[in-house]
Amino acid sequence: MSGPSYVAVDWGTSSFRLWLMSAGGELFGERRSDEGMTAAARAGFASVLQSHLDALGAAANLPVVICGMAGARQGWVEAGYVDTPAHLSEILKGAVVVSGQPRDIRILPGVAQRDAAAPDVMRGEETQLLGVLGLDAPGEALVCMPGTHSKWVRLRGGTVERFATFMTGELFSVVARDTILSHAVAGAEEAVDADAFRSAVVEAFATPARSANLLFRVRSRQLLFGSSAQAARETISGTLIGAELAAGLAEREPATPVTLIASGRLQRLYRIALESLSIPLNVMDAEEAVRRGLAGAAAAIWTN
Repeated sequence: MSGPSYVAVDWGTSSFRLWLMSAGGELFGERRSDEGMTAAARAGFASVLQSHLDALGAAANLPVVICGMAGARQGWVEAGYVDTPAHLSEILKGAVVVSGQPRDIRILPGVAQRDAAAPDVMRGEETQLLGVLGLDAPGEALVCMPGTHSKWVRLRGGTVERFATFMTGELFSVVARDTILSHAVAGAEEAVDADAFRSAVVEAFATPARSANLLFRVRSRQLLFGSSAQAARETISGTLIGAELAAGLAEREPATPVTLIASGRLQRLYRIALESLSIPLNVMDAEEAVRRGLAGAAAAIWTN
């Protein structure tokens, strides 16, 4: 087994993940913390990175490839955007060098959709796409990446043609915490009420224009018929996800499966949602996707 040859980092807004990797893909160590862009901007990006490298005993000459918010305008060094239509190889070509550092550090750019009618941006998700599809993916692909801000991406032949962002996760947090529905979900457990969730997905998918009304029914149903806090929580989640799917799947060709890139609870919820609509899908763990994408970037940058 070869030793470590590079360091891969996924630097989000509120989270930091680092992996010590070999050229062959062996994992030699990892670090996780809540030192995302917001915290690192205060503490210093270089010092945060070095503290984790020191904790793993990483050699001083190991290069580092980073994706995510470290490349944002408010991040370490701005890594700009590659404009759609964008082949995934253009992301690798756009990697930005962090100057003034004792080791070679590259930050990958995001992707921008400079369409006045549908402006959009992604940063970090492009690396997941690279990890799942690679540079030579044939044919058409429709990819769903759930999260605080879910992404739906349409690709053809490894080129990002169009994408759309949905604030589904953030809306769920606001609705469940800061509206009258906070009373309906009080005391709800984390376990998924699959029946309530599935019913809400199907109804919101069929009538997304009525989503605001469907959400208020969560409260009415509980007051009039005594439904549980758990059912209320899953109905809110299912309504918001169902409305998202109605838009995300609107232009899907019947034979095209959805590639779902997600982990944990979100993977389970979106899998149930898509299966309830009889949508064929392929599933990939989100963390594995970003790690593979960073591995592909490292190979392209330092071996070509």
